[in-house]
Amino acid sequence: MIYLISDTHFNHKNIIEYEDRPFNNVKEMNKTLIDNWNEVVSKHDKVYHLGDFGWGNKKEITRLVSRLSGYITLIKGNHDGHSNKWYNEAGFNDVIEGGMILDEFILLSHKPLYINNHMPYINIHGHLHGNNMVGKKYINVGVERINYRPILLDTLLGGSDE
Repeated sequence: MIYLISDTHFNHKNIIEYEDRPFNNVKEMNKTLIDNWNEVVSKHDKVYHLGDFGWGNKKEITRLVSRLSGYITLIKGNHDGHSNKWYNEAGFNDVIEGGMILDEFILLSHKPLYINNHMPYINIHGHLHGNNMVGKKYINVGVERINYRPILLDTLLGGSDE
């Protein structure tokens, strides 16, 4: 199974207010995000985290990643400012700058990419938190849009919601 999620912002106290997240504090937010993640993702699943994972030093990020199930690929966001090596050492299985193509026509990125109506692609992205891009070729997987839990790729594409 392939899951997607973006903009968890672990340990980021101010994101609760900025995005009107339904948590009283960072501890509650982190616990809920981790519990929700592990309720749907098994250790054999792939997860593409589309950026802005969390705040903290390597020890704190390592501790968070170690509590999450799945084979996790981080597509770095604008707040993921450390080197790829740093994130690999913190426990991410793969780290990608910019974005990637999945299954020929699915563009994964942190920030939305330009796509016109004549291009065969869809762009699954984060960065916009609770807001959406205009157009059916964009899917925002920021946690505010997906109930604070990873979402199956098949569900996003209109298939099973297992």
